[in-house]
Amino acid sequence: MLTLSLLLLLAVVTNAQEKLTLTLATCYEQAQANYPLAKKRDLIVKSAAYSIDNAAKGFLPQLSINGQATYQSAVTEIPINVPGIEVPQLTKDQYKIYGELNQSVYEGGEVKQKKEMYRISSAIEEQSLAVDLYHLKERVHQLFFGILLVEEQLKQNALLIKDIELGISKIEGAIANGAALKSNADVLVAERLKAGQEATDLHATRKAYLDMLSLFLNQSLDTSVRLIKPGPIITSNEINRPELALYDYQLQRLNVQEGTLNARIKPKLDFFFQGGYGRPALNILKPRFEAYYIGGLRARWNIAELYTFKNEKAIIENNRLAVSADKETFLFNTQYKDAQEQTAITRYRELLQSDDAIIALREKVKNASLGKLTYGMITTSDYLREVNAEDQARLNKIIHEIQLLSAQYINQYTRGN
Repeated sequence: MLTLSLLLLLAVVTNAQEKLTLTLATCYEQAQANYPLAKKRDLIVKSAAYSIDNAAKGFLPQLSINGQATYQSAVTEIPINVPGIEVPQLTKDQYKIYGELNQSVYEGGEVKQKKEMYRISSAIEEQSLAVDLYHLKERVHQLFFGILLVEEQLKQNALLIKDIELGISKIEGAIANGAALKSNADVLVAERLKAGQEATDLHATRKAYLDMLSLFLNQSLDTSVRLIKPGPIITSNEINRPELALYDYQLQRLNVQEGTLNARIKPKLDFFFQGGYGRPALNILKPRFEAYYIGGLRARWNIAELYTFKNEKAIIENNRLAVSADKETFLFNTQYKDAQEQTAITRYRELLQSDDAIIALREKVKNASLGKLTYGMITTSDYLREVNAEDQARLNKIIHEIQLLSAQYINQYTRGN
């Protein structure tokens, strides 16, 4: 009973593995989700949230506690000497401890620009990550279509072996009737063994590709995994690569830098309140410890910011031109690559149009050769030449089909659609 249960369990597991299928889109998604770099996305979002929250606290009242003790060589004296009246004199040692509360009334928009700078910097980091993850598609694409090509070659290899075995059966009949020598069969047997070796190599190549793909997907892939061949596609002529959004964010950051520069040269206005305890307090004619307070408005304007304003603005404009040049260069290179890929797609389509006619003719010649081989009219080498010619014609079609599909999807990658 236990043995039966184990066998049933093994059958269920095996059946589940056999049913595992993968599409190109699924591979793209899993690779991007499981790539170690993807873990940075949450960190970037959290870091931006913390930074923006800190910048927003620039509007909160700022409290500082200060204290000082001084001794000075001279103090202000009142040059009055009235008999009977004691004129108070300042002491040379003075003490003060106070707290000051500042509330920004108008800060020129610096806090707003700082928050916007954190936001756009975070967007640039996220988009840079998106660009890096997007490049994974090309690597997954190569493995996926490499596996598809090997699988199609294995199918054709099986047909080749079948044709060779058919020839062996025919020549063995001729040998039995004395119409052919046994060495003729040996040639075909050797060719069958050679085809078997090619199948072994193809199986090993497929497993190697699957092992590499499993690393990207973070999933163990058995050799029974089936890849779904994607259908033909027609991509949009527009270019929507993530790099373009990255360039746009970089230009936005330069705009924010310019806004920050403009905010820095504006006057600032604060409300302040100071309360403390010291000797002397506000009334210097009372040289004793007293509490005091003072409040009001304080205007600030750092004129020194104007010294470098023009040059800093010129630097921002130069950087803006540099980013625009990088974007134009990227578009040019992408369009150039797109034109090359479109030429390749057209070539593969034209090759496929003649592949079927070539295969039909080669198959016709091969079948005729098989009949001649049966009656000893040709040698096994002649038959093998026609078998290999048909095999090569079928392989060419297989390669052209996979190349066309691969070129279409790599073109989709190039355009970012």
